[in-house]
Amino acid sequence: MSQTPHHTDAPAHTGAHTHAGDHHHDDGIPHASMRDYATGFILSVILTAIPFWLVMTGTLSPGLTAAVIVAFAIVQVIVHMVYFLHMSPKAEGGWTLTTLVFTLIVVVIMLAGSLWVMHHLHTNMMPVHDVSQLP
Repeated sequence: MSQTPHHTDAPAHTGAHTHAGDHHHDDGIPHASMRDYATGFILSVILTAIPFWLVMTGTLSPGLTAAVIVAFAIVQVIVHMVYFLHMSPKAEGGWTLTTLVFTLIVVVIMLAGSLWVMHHLHTNMMPVHDVSQLP
């Protein structure tokens, strides 16, 4: 019976780069620079400061102020996803963005369905009787 010789002096191939100083990884995740982080930080501060100023000064009506705050919050979530979480159609072959879209669809369906059920329960409930008039 013949056995294949095992070479212990040869380096094992692990798939990783063995070059010193080679920090480039092609893992499908876009890597950000310090400029990207600084841009994201500055945008986040601006998107926080404007609604704060609107609330503190009371320049707009309460309803309009609430709408502006919600709009700025949505934009800030997008800024965080792009600049800090590095979500893009290129990241991980697009699966990260696909997962996010699916999650948002499920959340919207659940919220809309819950609100719809609560509305119909409220409108179709029996009238409330005055307990003090019961014998």
